[in-house]
Amino acid sequence: MTDIVMHDVIILGSGPAGLTAALYCARAGKKTLVLGGDRLGGQTAGIAVLENYPGWKGSGLELAEFMKTQAETFGAEIIFTSAKNISGDAESAFSILADDGNRYVGKTVIIATGASPRKLEIEGAKEFFGKGVSYCATCDGFFYAYKDVIVMGGGNSALNDALYLADIAKSVKIVYRKGAFTRAEAVLRNRVAERENIECLFNMDLKKIAALPDSDRLVVTTTDDKEIVCDGLFVAIGHEANTDYLTEDIRRDNMGRLIPAELPEGVFVAGDVQSELKMQIATAVGTGCSAGMDAIAYLNSRG
Repeated sequence: MTDIVMHDVIILGSGPAGLTAALYCARAGKKTLVLGGDRLGGQTAGIAVLENYPGWKGSGLELAEFMKTQAETFGAEIIFTSAKNISGDAESAFSILADDGNRYVGKTVIIATGASPRKLEIEGAKEFFGKGVSYCATCDGFFYAYKDVIVMGGGNSALNDALYLADIAKSVKIVYRKGAFTRAEAVLRNRVAERENIECLFNMDLKKIAALPDSDRLVVTTTDDKEIVCDGLFVAIGHEANTDYLTEDIRRDNMGRLIPAELPEGVFVAGDVQSELKMQIATAVGTGCSAGMDAIAYLNSRG
């Protein structure tokens, strides 16, 4: 156990939203602590080539490392652990029990824990997780060099994953339950169409994953009983807000995200965990700025 230190602001999450909030709070002279989860950058860390964040050319992880260094320059402290629960209130201070066994205390809390990939709920998905089923193309793609893979999903994330894997794998099949990639950006749709080793299977869904007998390959069965043999399945079917550590009295929207106006006094929210927000790095940074400034104003108002 560490000694209890009172922080002005405790920020949960080390993605662009949390790190932006940390920069603003620390630069304003507030004692700022970031509980950064299990890895720096959140989902941003998994972006191999970041094209749509203005002023940046590089990977998502490189951007997160730059943001971390910038926040630390102004005195923000960053510890890589996750919140298990939050107790207390603005009058008595907030107490956060973390996975590292320590308890951290702060006058305000900024929740920026983001979202995680939605898990595939079909037969075999759990059994083969890490054994052919993956939720992170940039993390696991190198295992599938010159092999045959499937990407499940039809949004920007799925098409980005397919394009990334097309540079590594022998072939990529995108399985999507709708008839067209209407949710994905045109530039990504065009790039996918231009790749000779990407095949798009529309109006198709999956119902079962099994091992191919006497092989380390997978047999993926569709809802119309078509069997596709592959080496790996990458799932990109959306995200769920990371709010499991919060009590049920914290109101969520129908996607499990937090509603800023419904939060207790002294608690603020930023990034993908915030309701009615487009899940982009630029919007995460904007809400991180707003949450940081709101926390600063709140602290200043209380002397």
